[in-house]
Amino acid sequence: MAVPAQFIDELMARCDIADVVADYVPLTRKGGSLWGCCPFHSERTPSFHVVPERQMYKCFGCGKGGGVINFIMEIENLSYPDAVRFLAKRAGLQVPEERGDGGFRKKRERLLSLNKEAARYFHSVLHSPAGQAGVEYLFGKRKLSKATVTRFGLGMAPEGWDKLITAMAAKGYEKGELLEAGLVVRSKEGRVYDRFRNRVMFPIIDLRGDVIGFGGRVLDDSTPKYLNSPDTPVFNKGRNLFALNIAKRTRLGRIILTEGYMDTLSLHQAGFDCAVASLGTALTPDHAQLLSRYTKEVVIAYDGDGAGVSAAQRAIGLLEKTGMKVRVLRMKGAKDPDEFIGKYGPEAFAKLLDQSENHIEYRIDQVKGKYDLTDDAQRVEFLKEAVPILAQLPSPAEREIYGARCAEMAGVTAEVVAQEVKRERSRLSWKAKKQQERRDLTPAVQLQPKERALRYDNLRSARAEEGVLRLVILDPELFGSTAALDPEHFSAPLLGKVFRLLRERWTNGLTVSLAALAGELEPTEMSHLSGVLTQPESLQNGARAMRDYIEIIETEAEKRRLAGESDELLAMQKKLLEKKAYGG
Repeated sequence: MAVPAQFIDELMARCDIADVVADYVPLTRKGGSLWGCCPFHSERTPSFHVVPERQMYKCFGCGKGGGVINFIMEIENLSYPDAVRFLAKRAGLQVPEERGDGGFRKKRERLLSLNKEAARYFHSVLHSPAGQAGVEYLFGKRKLSKATVTRFGLGMAPEGWDKLITAMAAKGYEKGELLEAGLVVRSKEGRVYDRFRNRVMFPIIDLRGDVIGFGGRVLDDSTPKYLNSPDTPVFNKGRNLFALNIAKRTRLGRIILTEGYMDTLSLHQAGFDCAVASLGTALTPDHAQLLSRYTKEVVIAYDGDGAGVSAAQRAIGLLEKTGMKVRVLRMKGAKDPDEFIGKYGPEAFAKLLDQSENHIEYRIDQVKGKYDLTDDAQRVEFLKEAVPILAQLPSPAEREIYGARCAEMAGVTAEVVAQEVKRERSRLSWKAKKQQERRDLTPAVQLQPKERALRYDNLRSARAEEGVLRLVILDPELFGSTAALDPEHFSAPLLGKVFRLLRERWTNGLTVSLAALAGELEPTEMSHLSGVLTQPESLQNGARAMRDYIEIIETEAEKRRLAGESDELLAMQKKLLEKKAYGG
């Protein structure tokens, strides 16, 4: 997407970063900056820093940073073009996409339109004679209501290899487009056929109401039982959750996380409109962050089998890191929420929901179940595994309460468990301290970018290059003294690239702002550069500092040039010696 630079300037002028961020993060002013708890990782002490004068944000905890466009890309899970459109809509602006460069947008809109038409087709098949098997499954076996089926747009993919291809061709869509949308598959022989055949279909709808993909369940013994759309330009299963478009509006005060489509549908039909499911993949950090934007409490309602328990354990760690309250549902007499509601009804499930365990109780009980606590040796092993869980609890009250519970289980005094927990916390603290000391003893490592791909080859030159960028952003008129400085002189390719882009903006009379380069830089690059800009730099002797920085950059560049020439001479000498040795 190519948008005129002048429009990006106007967009950022109308979308002040402090106002935009405040819609998502409570901010507190300290001096000339704003601080809050980072929305991208779990923390109790605010390390998320917004600098209005530079229109930048930087988290000193997780390292993420950038301008207002980067913030929207990250928090709304949007691409650069979609983030620009999002902000433009907020500001009441029309995005003037340049002719011939709206390809990405047109392709995305085309794929979304195709998915919508496919969903309509599957829904129509369900209500036709070809959908009888789907009707028997959804309305008969699963006892879903007509309202639920309509609300979620459920459908049926008929038997046959090209039914969808034919239906979409009648709508003007080509096979190549169906391939890109993940609706068809190409065989090794080059034949294209429908991906979904004889399956009940579940449209996957994103937060903006667009159909982005599908899930399909077989109605016979074929495999896989559930088949999901592959990742496409409009769908990423690791970043989307089934039914979150509805659950985000719930008034129940929490979100229920289930393992599959049917559990989620049964819960919604029973009045629990806060249920969601991951899409054929384990819960990811992106899923957890996405949930944290819409709720403060998550109840995990996974199946009670071994796989469900393991999945719940993994999910607890991810969800807890976001700062959400995590509870775990235990269902007796049923393997999953769908079966439980079918047997005992919604009221019983509501009562079960209110009695759900917090994740600490759940984790301790899972450890307890592994040991025979009538055996002395196994009681010791139980405590060895339980103590690290207790030691990581941030609250002294939680450590005391759950420590006493573990002590009772193991048949020892609470004081003994408290001593073990204290010893474990001391060990963890000592380990963290030693790691910090090692980092402090290697300052050069501290000055390097965290991303290995961005590491500096020449730290002395790179530090001067960073200084040049800070100075020209503080006072763009200092570009006037950089005429002889070529981006090729920079030892760090990223810093040279940014210097070139900023100088071009200055030359063209545009705002000299790092935030304006969101479309030119990768998120990791922008995060690193936002950290560079938060380092102190004074304009009191700006011209002199600029000369000093340029001198260092040019000196180091000359050293590299001479070293390169020396290497070339050595290589030539080596070739001559080899030629002479072989009588050439």
